[in-house]
Amino acid sequence: MSLTNEDLAPTPEAARTWKLWHFAALWVGMAVCIPTYTMASGLIDQGMSWQQALACVALGNLIVLVPMILNAHAGTRYGIPFPVLARASFGVMGANVPAVLRALVACGWFGIQTWLGGQALWQLLVALAPSVEAPLTSAAFQGAIGIHPGELLGFAVFWAINLHFILKGTESIKFLESWAAPFLLVMGLVLLGWAYARAGGFGPMLSQPSRIPEGQFLSVFAPGLTAMVGFWATLSLNIPDFTRYARTQRDQAVGQALGLPATMVLLSFIGVAVTSATPVIFGELLWDPVKLVARIGGAFVMVLAMLGLSVATLSTNLAANVVSPANDFSNLAPRRISARAGGVITAILGAAILPWKLIESSKGYIFTWLVGYSALLGPIGGILIADYFLLRKMRLEVDDLYRRGGAYEFQAGVNWRAMAALAVGVLINLPGFLAEAVPSMKDAVPEVLRSIYAYAWFVGFLVSGGLHALLSLAGRAVPTAARAGRGARAAG
Repeated sequence: MSLTNEDLAPTPEAARTWKLWHFAALWVGMAVCIPTYTMASGLIDQGMSWQQALACVALGNLIVLVPMILNAHAGTRYGIPFPVLARASFGVMGANVPAVLRALVACGWFGIQTWLGGQALWQLLVALAPSVEAPLTSAAFQGAIGIHPGELLGFAVFWAINLHFILKGTESIKFLESWAAPFLLVMGLVLLGWAYARAGGFGPMLSQPSRIPEGQFLSVFAPGLTAMVGFWATLSLNIPDFTRYARTQRDQAVGQALGLPATMVLLSFIGVAVTSATPVIFGELLWDPVKLVARIGGAFVMVLAMLGLSVATLSTNLAANVVSPANDFSNLAPRRISARAGGVITAILGAAILPWKLIESSKGYIFTWLVGYSALLGPIGGILIADYFLLRKMRLEVDDLYRRGGAYEFQAGVNWRAMAALAVGVLINLPGFLAEAVPSMKDAVPEVLRSIYAYAWFVGFLVSGGLHALLSLAGRAVPTAARAGRGARAAG
């Protein structure tokens, strides 16, 4: 049985050309997107002051940077993507479980980004041809799937554009990457300047106090922080998909450290400042930037803004939400599913989940979606890091990652110790997730389990990582250092 194809094979030395700047630019391109704005503005909508929201974003991104750089190490040292790295800890067949879980989360994000881009296209159409708005906003149709025909049209068109570039290959949009993110950043600064002028300066803009009741701050801040970590918990797993092209460990580590936290904090400040200004300007709090720009009005502003949002969202979607699931689905059947076919699967599933329901409210977006999937990804991250650094001392037998019967065969290709550790880390957060996602179950879930869910990523990371290490050491499930070391790459 073949466990490789050209997309999963180790990156050859000649293709490892990414320098420090490439990784910094990668993070600027991925972080400057609408969900970054809505993540920060959503904290304001949930009652935080601008200082509390910005501190939450900054701390969360500094925390997630640590597993990001750690998981990136194996990609750079051995040139392997995430699903192949997962074979070392979960087994050559068992790795399909964490790979599919990561892929399904990416499908959700693909759908969300496509929905946001489609919203921008719809608003762009309304700005260019106002007469189409009335006939395409049927209330009867909206009741069936939750959106009106105009929004569905925008979503379908933007989905088709994404699919076009998936089929053509992400290399075909490099010209977009060079200016899309900077354009969105400039547009964000212009939006900040507009809010500054309309609100009468930073004083009125940032004067909105915290609306969190006294004594309840931690109940909002804790899941908010978990959501901030969860936002990039996705990439903290599959970052080897990118760092496999790095020249050195310094390039990937320093590049990420420069690109991720600073960009997230800057765009988040724009999000919290502009959102804090909307009650002063409009008399109501608007946390969705697409709806905010629509309220600003003006044909020229609308056309420029919505076109920029669409292009930036397209480039972010293809980089952040197609590369990983394409590899993950390919890992299921390397001979039958190419990375391109995996991208098509991602697009189909991303539409099927009705993504507009995931972000119809800031509470659902932050506390159910972001915190919820962090309960899946935190345990995987803990297992990967514990296995690679604590158990294997950064030594892998690369050839055995691509064949049956080797060092990572375990029991029929599955490391049941890692599976057990993953199950425990996920299940401990399941009651709290159900209490949050299904309000009628809230009273049936003990308070202690709801409190644990507020720290879902942290709890899952520590419980699963620690349990995997203990079970592996007890069962001696780790290949000897001498054997595992044969696959090491000297440049690591």
